[in-house]
Amino acid sequence: MHSAFGAKNVCRDLCHAFWQLCLKHSRFALAPNLVSSRSVQSLATPQKPADALLVSGRHFSARLALPLLFFGALWFVLCRQLSGEWLVNEQYNYGWFVPFFALYLFWLRWQDRPPAEARSQKLKARSRWIAAFIGIAALFLLLPVRLFEIASPEWRPLGWIHTASVATLTLLYLWCVGGKPWVRHFAFPVAFFFVAVPWPTAVEVPIIQGLMRMVAHVAAETGMLLGIPAQVEGNLIRVSTGLVGVNEACSGIRSLQTSLMIGLLFGELKRLSVLRRVALVVGAVIIALFANFLRAVFLVTVAATKNISEVSRWHDVAGYTIIAVVFVSTMGLAYWLGKFESRTRSAGTPSGRREGREAERSGERESNPKSEIGCQTAEARSRRSEVGARWPVVSSPYVAAALCWLLVVEIGIAAWYRAHETNLVSGIRWTVQWPEQAPKFRKLNIDPEIRSVLRFDEGQSAVWMLTPPSTSESSAPAKTSGTEINRLPPNAVACYLYVFRWKPGRNSALLANLHRPDVCLPASGWTQVADHGVRSYPISGSVELPFRHFEFQRAFENSTPQTAHAFYCLSEDRAVASSAPEPSRAMWSW
Repeated sequence: MHSAFGAKNVCRDLCHAFWQLCLKHSRFALAPNLVSSRSVQSLATPQKPADALLVSGRHFSARLALPLLFFGALWFVLCRQLSGEWLVNEQYNYGWFVPFFALYLFWLRWQDRPPAEARSQKLKARSRWIAAFIGIAALFLLLPVRLFEIASPEWRPLGWIHTASVATLTLLYLWCVGGKPWVRHFAFPVAFFFVAVPWPTAVEVPIIQGLMRMVAHVAAETGMLLGIPAQVEGNLIRVSTGLVGVNEACSGIRSLQTSLMIGLLFGELKRLSVLRRVALVVGAVIIALFANFLRAVFLVTVAATKNISEVSRWHDVAGYTIIAVVFVSTMGLAYWLGKFESRTRSAGTPSGRREGREAERSGERESNPKSEIGCQTAEARSRRSEVGARWPVVSSPYVAAALCWLLVVEIGIAAWYRAHETNLVSGIRWTVQWPEQAPKFRKLNIDPEIRSVLRFDEGQSAVWMLTPPSTSESSAPAKTSGTEINRLPPNAVACYLYVFRWKPGRNSALLANLHRPDVCLPASGWTQVADHGVRSYPISGSVELPFRHFEFQRAFENSTPQTAHAFYCLSEDRAVASSAPEPSRAMWSW
């Protein structure tokens, strides 16, 4: 009984306490002016800007989707066109990373973008006309560029024009949205893509060949100091066992272009000043040259002390080591320059004082979190309103029209080429009828490394001798060895013939034009003395092939100069059906 009575008392006390608690807190829930109460207003007020920002962000993202689609397609077409050179030319293999680096740099710049520029109504109208003129010119320029670019991918100036058009459209859009502050702020990430564009041949060959000769001479002199007899032949170094670097004589300074890209990248990541960025790029180039010098000395030592065949085993290892050395050294140099610049800024300069004021403001925001959130919200709202005010200049119809024009250009050019290729006869093939009865005729084996560089599908080579009828048998030329003839009898001519075939493909023209006599022979010690132009030579019946005739000379110590005549021809296997030869002449020979 006592326990039951005690339990009832406890339940009654608990019910009473719960009722008092409900009455105490029901004043807020049962208040007649609940919506206008201070507690609800204080709770709801911060939520309204957040909801508005969310809705505005969704609307802004929807309007931003079309420009992203247009510029994504624009840059994708450019990258796809340049990827051929990135794939076949090892000096530009780094180009595959450049689009991702440029996108990352753009994203970093987007985090601290400046406010949009304020413009008057008169300036807005003028900006529309300027933007329309530049944009239409850049868009229409894409049509002839793409038309010739597909047919002649080896013509490098077209790549620069294409990149300039795409960069102009991108910067024009940023100018329309944010004005000059945005153009200055985002100019470097956009222009950074130019490091992936192959240099024009007229610019690249003198610079690269000159630097290679300098490295070869310094490496040969160093080898002589180490007791290794070495002689420079163009960009090559001859030792007692053979030539060092013969298979890459015309490939350029390894990692030179890569060093330029790395220097510019780290300079932007550290946000260095212009002078320090120039110093960083120059330092990266010097590091690359010094690394190539060490590589050449190392390979010369290996060839002289072991065997020339050992060079190929250490070739790739030395090349990858150069890239690693350039990357790490440039990163260390960028860190040192960035640390030195931070000290300069904090030494009482105007920028240092500005950073101090920003630090004070950040400290105030840390002491007052609510104020910090309010400032960030107001700043974000202000930036969105400024960008939205510029949006009519580049509204969706204009961007949609530009996207449609880009599709018309790509689809129209592809259809045009397909329509003109339907009447081509693809079954015509011609081969070489080798002069096997010529004196000293023999087939030559093509080195596997040369195959990997040229990447041809079919290839043959041979050598034979031509001697005048007056030349006696006693003065017959010495037996040839390898792919060179050092001593020839008077009036004797050594003939070499190389025939390569590339199957149809997007990179076949690049592969066929990448290594030419006017590029490779000067790199191996020959000096071009004449270019006799293009002349058509009869091959079989009425069939003729155009050859470009070059003349080179090379001189050794205590010997008469040697003269070489190079005939270079790049011919298509296919011809127009109306001008195709008879089936019996499908097998061409010379």
